[in-house]
Amino acid sequence: MERLAHFVMHHRRIVSAFWLVFFIAGAASAGQLSDRLTLDFSLPGQPGDTAEQQLIKTYGTSSFDTYVAVVTVPAGETVTSNQQEVAQVFGAVGQALPRARVVDFASTNDEGFLSDDGRSTFALIQGPLPESFGPGIEVVIEPVLAQAAEKQGFESGLTSYGLLSAGGDTEGPSVLIETLLGAAGAFLVLLFVFASFLALVPLLIAAVSILTTFVLVLGLTTFSDVSFVVQFLISLVGLGVAIDYSLLLVSRWREERAHGRSNEEAVVVAMKTAGHAVFASGVTVAISLLALIVVPVPFLRSMGIGGMLIPIVSVAVVLTLLPALLTSIGPRIDYPRIRKEATASRGWTAWARAIVSHRFVAAGVALIALALLIVPVFSLKIGQSGIESLARSGPAFETLTTLRDGGIGTGVLTPVEVLVPADEAEAAAEAARGVDGVQTAVVGTTKGGQAVVDVLPVNETVDSSGTAVVDAVRSAVEGATTGPVGVTGAGATVEDYFTAVYNNFPYVLALIALITFILLVRTFRSLLLPIKAVLLNLLSLAAVFGAVVFFWQLGNGSDAIFDVSATGAITFWLPVMIFAFLFGLSMDYEVFILARMREEYDATGDTQAAVITGLGRTGRLVTSAALILFFAFAALASAPGTDIKVLATALAVGILIDATLVRALLVPALVSVLGRWNWWLPAGVARLLRVEPSPLPPRGERAGSSPPARVDDDEAHRRTGETANV
Repeated sequence: MERLAHFVMHHRRIVSAFWLVFFIAGAASAGQLSDRLTLDFSLPGQPGDTAEQQLIKTYGTSSFDTYVAVVTVPAGETVTSNQQEVAQVFGAVGQALPRARVVDFASTNDEGFLSDDGRSTFALIQGPLPESFGPGIEVVIEPVLAQAAEKQGFESGLTSYGLLSAGGDTEGPSVLIETLLGAAGAFLVLLFVFASFLALVPLLIAAVSILTTFVLVLGLTTFSDVSFVVQFLISLVGLGVAIDYSLLLVSRWREERAHGRSNEEAVVVAMKTAGHAVFASGVTVAISLLALIVVPVPFLRSMGIGGMLIPIVSVAVVLTLLPALLTSIGPRIDYPRIRKEATASRGWTAWARAIVSHRFVAAGVALIALALLIVPVFSLKIGQSGIESLARSGPAFETLTTLRDGGIGTGVLTPVEVLVPADEAEAAAEAARGVDGVQTAVVGTTKGGQAVVDVLPVNETVDSSGTAVVDAVRSAVEGATTGPVGVTGAGATVEDYFTAVYNNFPYVLALIALITFILLVRTFRSLLLPIKAVLLNLLSLAAVFGAVVFFWQLGNGSDAIFDVSATGAITFWLPVMIFAFLFGLSMDYEVFILARMREEYDATGDTQAAVITGLGRTGRLVTSAALILFFAFAALASAPGTDIKVLATALAVGILIDATLVRALLVPALVSVLGRWNWWLPAGVARLLRVEPSPLPPRGERAGSSPPARVDDDEAHRRTGETANV
């Protein structure tokens, strides 16, 4: 780090020009990126996905989102008495979408397509697999349907699971607006922390990091599919991570200058201390995203690769461009110097002293609070959000209400598509009709000796009860036919995802925990601190999932805050996403705090003094960093779509839980309790990991000893600076 600092300072113009080029390139490529991202949710090798690919290959259509078009005839009339006119309405839609598959009452003659009063009927419309995020075939269906129905004097409407999930917003969320909202919140926090024009520097670092990552992801799209979610993660996670890392380095630079060091000396010390912590934190975040890369799901892999670029680029920018800026213009923009860094925060120092004095009480309070948050996790159901938690107003919701009022179940939004040989289609449909939980089953389309049987469940197939219906349909059809049977649709996708991801996820979790442990042993030169860090991270994650279940799945507060009813289940891809990002992001704060405590212990040889000074110096930074990430994720929660809201709130709440209950209360309490054992690293392990050993200190310092007398801050920092120089 010292060599890197000197290199950057001596070549600061070249370094600044290098990042300026990437900044300009990123600004030019940002607008192109969204058009290159995909909506690929395939699960290669899984039975449901195999059937889906067969459906696409044979018919050119996908079950990704089934649109339900509804036509209602005037009062006093029935659909059967206007059968020809109604058929013409749906026929107009078919003509406007020649590649779509349209299944209705006219093509099946099945009364399951009629409402109880006979006035309403619906058609299932499936189009080609969407290639990008944004408006789909609904932009063609809606005007054609409305015009054709109005011509006949009928009412019409269009709905689907996707339209309801998007809250009726077909344009999608604005990445730029959400990023600006997050940046505005971050700027307020930075003004509080620095109270000078230095608050603008972390925002500049974040802008360079985000735009540079956009350039790299744009290059990635040339030879690999990248999910549309990546753009949100880059913008908002990148905003938080880059600012957090900048905050730590700039604060240490100001601290060293406040103790009389020259500008260049302050940069070097900040890089050797805070810079080392930033590097370790960034690598930890990147490692946690291995969970997304090793699972056999393309869209998760793309998010893992894109997500890994965020901390890697942020670390590179913070450790090169930021020292160059501090060396050249840092002292000039550190104005006005309202906040002084010569002494540790009085409030956080007092808080640390209270924890050290009542370490067992503090640990007990934190563990009880976490246990209460964890309890709801045992009710976790993984699937997709229920219909009730989606849009509650708008045209799509009104059309759904028409179906419900007519006695038609919501399962029509998530039909089960069964692919069988054409000569066995009728037998398959008959078998499916006899399954409990099925409204009706019809032979929807036949082509080239292959038939699609559309099975309409009573309720949407988005959770464990829905997938049970899918299993029952598969078993019934396989028992009634002799040819190959393929089953696809929303319920089959949920089942595939469980098989592809969650069956092997414990092994992935163990691998990530092991790699993280090894990295932290090198960082802290300790065996016990890394074990504690990994275990506390898992405990913190369990509390987050408990909060998500309580708030979203069970609906305790989601209606009041977001106007979203209980989801009934957590969408299948969210838990692994939440884990991958929170495991690394929350470990940031562990590294920030414990790295400073380790530094203070090396200077004083006293665990209690290390806890007090370490937390006194990092408490405000960690809290501010957590608030910055919180604002970034809160901005993401403004996006339409229940799933994005769940992801954003989970990450936001997770950061707050981790920065308060875990890092500001439980971590210092446990370090104080464990005393000298915190710092032990046997010589054999140290040689294996190529770090300096840390022998077990003598019993002269005990975990139960009383807190030391107040140490003069200037003297403490003089000793710290000497240790850093050594």
